[in-house]
Amino acid sequence: MPELPEVETVRRGLEPVLSGIKIVRADVRRPDLRWPFPERMAERLTGAVITQLRRRSKYILADLDTGETLLIHLGMSGRMLISTPEGKQDTPGQFHHEHQAIGKHDHVILDMETGARITFNDARRFGAMDLMDTAQQDDHWLLSKLGPEPLGNAFNDTHLVTGLKGRKTPIKSALLDQRIVAGLGNIYVCEALFRAGISPKKMAGQISARRVASLVPIIREILEEAIQSGGSSLRDYRQTDGELGYFQHNFRVYGRESEACVTDGCEKQILRITQSGRSSFYCPHCQR
Repeated sequence: MPELPEVETVRRGLEPVLSGIKIVRADVRRPDLRWPFPERMAERLTGAVITQLRRRSKYILADLDTGETLLIHLGMSGRMLISTPEGKQDTPGQFHHEHQAIGKHDHVILDMETGARITFNDARRFGAMDLMDTAQQDDHWLLSKLGPEPLGNAFNDTHLVTGLKGRKTPIKSALLDQRIVAGLGNIYVCEALFRAGISPKKMAGQISARRVASLVPIIREILEEAIQSGGSSLRDYRQTDGELGYFQHNFRVYGRESEACVTDGCEKQILRITQSGRSSFYCPHCQR
């Protein structure tokens, strides 16, 4: 599933073709994806102007001038594809040629007044879209219990130390708890723990405040590096232009089971264990 860097990369790719632009036609081609779509979704989107495109955790949020916000969750295989018809534009929304044919997995299509088309393609149908009152968005069931954004000011030493104090759960599982910090997933937690020298098996409440605090800048650093790299492409993830992200080439532990540790002088191999149904990758020598 795309994590924060992948979702932020998609948001940045969509922003130039969505922000400040009217949806002239919304085509909702099925009643649901992971969950049912909201009632009259196509009607409520058609004619609305997207005033702002934001991200909260792993969700893309498109604020509309109607007072509603469109929530987009990519799920396991969801992709937001941007296309423009061939040929020159005469007036907004009028082109000489048509867009490519709609595919079987193209479930929601937004035609913008500029002529651009945004297609939500999801082969496995684990993604989701919803509409909510913008003023009440913090009460939405998918957003109401989320912790602070790891790239925001609210995610700091004090917050993380307090959030992990006394917790009798492995640090790996604790950092995946979206109530503690929003948007972190398996890949970047593994990488952060390696850079911090902390074993994923270590109980969160037993780690010193100093070592916990050291995770804050490391998490920020890794996420920012991944965003600059366009995210990590594993299985289905693509950017809005169809290109792959390439941060996976910078992995130091994730997916490197039985390979040599990258730390100079370390002769150990990367191990993989399963924690709460997720694979954790780590170096038994460098991470304690």
